[in-house]
Amino acid sequence: MQPEQDAIPHSDPFALFAAWFAEARAGEPNDPNAMALATATPEALPSVRMVLLKEFGPHLGEHGGFVFYTNAESRKGAEIRANPRAALLLHWKSLERQVRIEGPLEEVPRDMADAYFASRHPDSRLGSAASDQSRPLDARATYLDRVAELRAHYPDGAVPRPPHWTGFRLTPERIEFWISRPHRLHERRLFVRGDDGWTSELLYP
Repeated sequence: MQPEQDAIPHSDPFALFAAWFAEARAGEPNDPNAMALATATPEALPSVRMVLLKEFGPHLGEHGGFVFYTNAESRKGAEIRANPRAALLLHWKSLERQVRIEGPLEEVPRDMADAYFASRHPDSRLGSAASDQSRPLDARATYLDRVAELRAHYPDGAVPRPPHWTGFRLTPERIEFWISRPHRLHERRLFVRGDDGWTSELLYP
């Protein structure tokens, strides 16, 4: 039996992620930038939800980063404020690949949050500004009425970014790439960032 060549070689993990992400954008039918965001409370109680990856790369901070946006007064926002570390998971079912990313979080600069908020669809801006995300809602009509009131004040949807609506950048310390193989003979490679850059090793599936 001939030895199988590694499909996930040691390389720059950001370049490898960019290549995989480009394939996902070309082949994944829905939301290739959707990712699970796992956070924890100060008591170490975990929670997870889906968010959208909006920017990534080595240019984001000293060690590069992965950026998402949210209401900082939501449950996930409160957990991030209290315990600013998280894990991300992108799973591309059509490609049979996934990427896990772990590291600390910090808020993006205001001008960056302003620019992204302004780029969103007007209805998305109105919906975000009208939402007390994660808080109890007596009826959906109450929320839709708040959206309508804001639309009356901002008919073009150009509502200013609420100060609590912002972005967070995860600075990766660990990035794991995974490829599905028949009979669960999967391939995994873990990249770990150290003082001298990235090292990597294969992991048993």
